[in-house]
Amino acid sequence: MSSTLPSRALALLGLVAAAVSLSACEDTGLSHRSLAPIPNETLALFEQAGVSKEAPTLIRAYKKEAEFEVWKMKPDGKYVKVKTYPICRWSGQLGPKTHEGDRQSPEGFYHIAPTQLNPNSSYYLSFNVGYPNAFDRAHGATGGAVMVHGICSSAGCFSMTDKQIAEIYAIVRTSLNAGQNAVQMQSFPFHMTAENLAKHRLDPHIAFWRQLKEGSDHFEATLQEPAVGVCNKHYVFDAQPVGGHLDPTGPCPQLRTDPQIAEAVAEKSKADEARIAELSATVRPVRLVYQDGGQHPAFASRVAEVSRPEALVPPTEIAMDEKPIRVGKTVVAKLAKEPSPGKGPAPTKMAKTGPAEPLGSAKTPAFARESVAEGEASRSREWLSLHKGEDPATTTSKSASRHEKDGAKKTKTAKAPEKRQASVVQ
Repeated sequence: MSSTLPSRALALLGLVAAAVSLSACEDTGLSHRSLAPIPNETLALFEQAGVSKEAPTLIRAYKKEAEFEVWKMKPDGKYVKVKTYPICRWSGQLGPKTHEGDRQSPEGFYHIAPTQLNPNSSYYLSFNVGYPNAFDRAHGATGGAVMVHGICSSAGCFSMTDKQIAEIYAIVRTSLNAGQNAVQMQSFPFHMTAENLAKHRLDPHIAFWRQLKEGSDHFEATLQEPAVGVCNKHYVFDAQPVGGHLDPTGPCPQLRTDPQIAEAVAEKSKADEARIAELSATVRPVRLVYQDGGQHPAFASRVAEVSRPEALVPPTEIAMDEKPIRVGKTVVAKLAKEPSPGKGPAPTKMAKTGPAEPLGSAKTPAFARESVAEGEASRSREWLSLHKGEDPATTTSKSASRHEKDGAKKTKTAKAPEKRQASVVQ
């Protein structure tokens, strides 16, 4: 008995020592990676653009093109683009995120405060984009913990490589540490060009996207960060209430705007609308349908490293007829699916106005053009009704997915990048 006790005690001490050693390795890795400096190559780009690393930062993301832009403020207060990163993985469809588990990467105007940075993320490093914002909440949107993070795995987030997120995190951290209150992130379905808006002019999200374009115009016309507000369930930009406040769900009060900004934005918008009208005469409207999001072509040879690689196929283009058709009391739109290679033209489909079919359904997604006479306000009220379908992918992937709750939990293990394929359902 006496010889057994010392041996057990020694074994226990050995286990404790090993645990302490392992814990020290994990803590060191996590704490050090969040403090990594901005790479010299990127600092050289800052110098060429005439900006400092401490200058305020602004982010713009585009889902269709899978691009993530970093802009920095120059001494004159105007922003300049310093670097574009290819997005390794985004999920869902073009369009806003509306509820928990819909796998949608959100679209809109968000703000990243210091408390939203997570140095202990199990996705290498991450920061919360701030979804849902006031606009999302006004429309009843649910969900949260939507991140920009590493490891190329997305179920609602913007996923980068570990190397990319380390650099982006360092840029955002440096600006926030230098006094910037929050980094604005502008998330779009695609570049807000006349070409894209003409092509997608009959998409059921077009009224929402036109609101995003207005905010984009404010930025591009002035190269200054737009002040973002919400009233009457609509975005308003660079506008201050006169003798009141902005209620996201209430009527908009009288608003005061800067005449110079308003003139610059109006001039850009007028030119874009003329170009959209010109293109609409020859460009056929389409709806893009993805299996589950996409990635930048730069990662085409690394498809095995990302989440759900089987879903990374080009989106289907569904052509939409310009004029709606009425069948009885129901307004429908003719959907002409583009022919698959070698299969000949697909038959014309008829779709009732209403929510889209669940993603991944064998049926063509149901959507139709709303009457122009209903106006922007009516289409905005229908914004949420278009997203009632559940994505079967969220049920088939539940066993391999988990909700990150990033910033609320501590990471126990830093997994090897090549083995990390778990998805976070957002």
